[in-house]
Amino acid sequence: MAPPHPRRPTAKDKFAVLFPTLKAQSYHDPASRGPGSHTIKTIAWNPTGHLIATGSADRTLRIWNPEKPQVKNSTELRGHTGQIERIAFNPTKEAELASASSDGTCKFWDVRSKTCTATVQLGGEGLTIAWAADGSVVMAGTKADTLIPITTNPTPTAGSSHQQSLQTNQVTFNHPTPPTHLLLTRGDGSISILSYPSMQPLHSLHAHTSSCVSLSLSPSARYLAIGGTDALISLYDTTDWVCKRTLTSLVGTVKSVSFSFDGSFVVGGSDEGSALEIAHVESGDCVGKVETGGGAGVVAWHPGRYWLAWAGEGGGLKILGAAGGQM
Repeated sequence: MAPPHPRRPTAKDKFAVLFPTLKAQSYHDPASRGPGSHTIKTIAWNPTGHLIATGSADRTLRIWNPEKPQVKNSTELRGHTGQIERIAFNPTKEAELASASSDGTCKFWDVRSKTCTATVQLGGEGLTIAWAADGSVVMAGTKADTLIPITTNPTPTAGSSHQQSLQTNQVTFNHPTPPTHLLLTRGDGSISILSYPSMQPLHSLHAHTSSCVSLSLSPSARYLAIGGTDALISLYDTTDWVCKRTLTSLVGTVKSVSFSFDGSFVVGGSDEGSALEIAHVESGDCVGKVETGGGAGVVAWHPGRYWLAWAGEGGGLKILGAAGGQM
């Protein structure tokens, strides 16, 4: 796999000047027949940034070329019988995608050949998935708060399930290869850190006053961003697990959080409000704003440049930067 070629990091002050020059490109899916008919629930870039996938409530799973917005240049993957809850590309293979669905399965896809290469039964409605950085395992979670590790070599195989005593929303592995820890957002406002592969609890942080929903580990693993139903994003320093700052500009539940490729900037997505605000991680200052015209519950930075993808209620996929700009 050809590695991404990230742009050089841009300093805070320069970013604030250049970011407004970026122009957004829209991607229209023919499955959308009006507001709310094609709500995108999850988006994911492949590791090179040459492809982006969208998963929707109407079971549509589509792969887009960000530089060719016409639907004729996209690929639809068919097979799920329920809404797509979460998708993620293998960090080590640019054409392998995993998807979790409310139909109770996690499917693995070769997006080049448009084929489903494996289907793993989850024993309940799928909610979330996360790849380890080395691509060796996918952690899947269900709406019944069960975690299922799926080893991927030689073929995807589910291990023993692990029932959680608390509502579990999203998961992510730490960055070492192989992974040594799993981080979970909980319904009681906490973050749990489990050892992996033993799945034994190590630490618990009371991060928010209400449910923790989303989380993202920065590329350097220095910061963990946590979004909650309290409309806040908290940034924890993973060297001492102290909350360094709290971002308060959002409206509504923070359903997704994402760091830029260099870890310098962070953004959160919500189904409420009409704009996305870009925050500088080290200072917490707002350095950019994207008018979305409505909610944008799912957000994802490009893995190698300052392009920002988002989607909201019936609004389809948009990518800031794909239509031009000075970054």
